[in-house]
Amino acid sequence: MRRPPYPTVLKPYGSALLDLARADDRIVCLSGDLTRQCEVDLFRDALPERFVNAGMSEANMIGIAGALARAGHVPFVHTFGVFATRRPFDQIVNAVAYPNLPVRIVGFMPGISSPGGPSHQAIEDVALMRALPNLTVIDAADAVEIRQVVAAIVDHPGPVYLRLKRGEIPVIFDEEYAFSMYRAQRLRAGGDVLIVANGMMLPAAIVATDVLAAAGIDCGLVHAPVVKPLDAATVADAAAGVRAVVTAENHTIVGGLGSAVAEALAEAGCGARLRRVGLRDTFAEGALTAHHLFQTYDLTTQSIVDAAWAALGSSDPAPVAPTSPAAVGEYSPV
Repeated sequence: MRRPPYPTVLKPYGSALLDLARADDRIVCLSGDLTRQCEVDLFRDALPERFVNAGMSEANMIGIAGALARAGHVPFVHTFGVFATRRPFDQIVNAVAYPNLPVRIVGFMPGISSPGGPSHQAIEDVALMRALPNLTVIDAADAVEIRQVVAAIVDHPGPVYLRLKRGEIPVIFDEEYAFSMYRAQRLRAGGDVLIVANGMMLPAAIVATDVLAAAGIDCGLVHAPVVKPLDAATVADAAAGVRAVVTAENHTIVGGLGSAVAEALAEAGCGARLRRVGLRDTFAEGALTAHHLFQTYDLTTQSIVDAAWAALGSSDPAPVAPTSPAAVGEYSPV
């Protein structure tokens, strides 16, 4: 596992999907008129006979995907996360989730990574999809994991919702990293506090563990890319004996990773204090950059450090997280 600033790559998802589709003619690709933005221009240009641009008609696109799945295809559906979940929710229920069809819904630009305000910010998509029976929900963190996720979900039974950052994708993990649909990744053991993170908040969580360790806090870290079904056993085992657990997600704290972890800890009888870092039951504003939004709504490395520090009950000032500016072609946590 690397440390920031991270090198970045472009279109790891689009490349991985195209590679798989060339070897598996069951795979078809649908776009909600956001083809280049969702990296599937690569698929469109190489395999146009298996590409459908459904236009800005997301509900209809989900219906088409359900029909294709019934005919033996494996449809991958692409648009921004907010348009992939909130807008066609009823169609997902009736055309995909209830019949338990192998439709892969891919939502780009999650949470407040979109500077476009509430109409474009998928702050509740994990909660919506997590509530539906049969759906698997994944929030991937880096380019290495994304490539492995795409391969893992092709033959996974039932529907999948995959959440992906748009644009420059960091390379956090080494090639030895092995994504699992069933096991969370215990990246670091610790006896004082446990941080559970995924998606775009994983880089901040990695730095936060280093900051806390430098301050004498024995800090563990679990990466939980599969939010549903959450690997509750690994989370509970990592939390056994710690004094505090902090979750970090690019999503509202209602119904997402923090809620899933809270449920797992409660059912396991874990008595650690829980603090959730995420959007605090509010809509976010529009902005010129996503970086500004992560700072404004406390989805930062310092937010994770502060949450852990407060949960541990320390009266001393919390340690200050370093800033790590990124050069061209690099990615750093906020």
